[in-house]
Amino acid sequence: MIRLSDIEKRFGDLTVLKGVTLTVAEGRVTALIGPSGGGKSTLLRCINLLEIPTAGTVRIGEEELAFHPASRPGWKDIQRLRGQTGMVFQNFQLFPHRTAVENVMEGLVTVQKWPAARARERAMALLDKVGMAHKADAWPATLSGGQQQRVAIARALAPSPRVLLCDEPTSALDPELSGEVVEVLGKLAEEGTTMVMATHDLRLASRIAHEVVFLEGGEVVETGPSRTLFTQPARERTKRFIATLTQQGQHGEGV
Repeated sequence: MIRLSDIEKRFGDLTVLKGVTLTVAEGRVTALIGPSGGGKSTLLRCINLLEIPTAGTVRIGEEELAFHPASRPGWKDIQRLRGQTGMVFQNFQLFPHRTAVENVMEGLVTVQKWPAARARERAMALLDKVGMAHKADAWPATLSGGQQQRVAIARALAPSPRVLLCDEPTSALDPELSGEVVEVLGKLAEEGTTMVMATHDLRLASRIAHEVVFLEGGEVVETGPSRTLFTQPARERTKRFIATLTQQGQHGEGV
């Protein structure tokens, strides 16, 4: 379970997150939607402490950290919490000088000190899971965007994180390639992988998410079950935003 309590994030005089409180149950998928600049990606990065919250509390499983404007948590505490998460980035961020299988192995070998043979076995099993075992020895530059993102998903899953965080996982892909990634993430959701994803992709959010959180201006405007929020949103602002996503999807943009 993930519990965020009163998360605030400031960059100088700019307050990007304004007291966000959110709970994600084990085995559930939560989609963060909202206009650009609304705080979705910042909230994701606060969960795994790529951004340190200015104030509030982050709890993942049994690990919990409280944040205060006047102090910063220690590196060991940050690593302990971050170790509960796996992150999938918008632009893949694979190591260009490592093959697909080496990318998946890297964290296991260098951070967790696994023997190379064991790490390779784990990496190959995950590449097979995302339909990329046949490209294990390929360089990232030779892979399509959808293939690179599937390798990145395998890499994020390698250390068996408690939660998978996905930051706009399909936004850099055209509709056909994004379909590959939606299929893989859908399979993980069916298997009970806990996920939090920031996305503009209506197909991804409506197919995979159990719950949806609409963020704007660093605040939660509305939250609810996916089917309800996408078909019968309670707030007028949410209705307008869903309408723009639907319109984009009909024109093949952002889906």
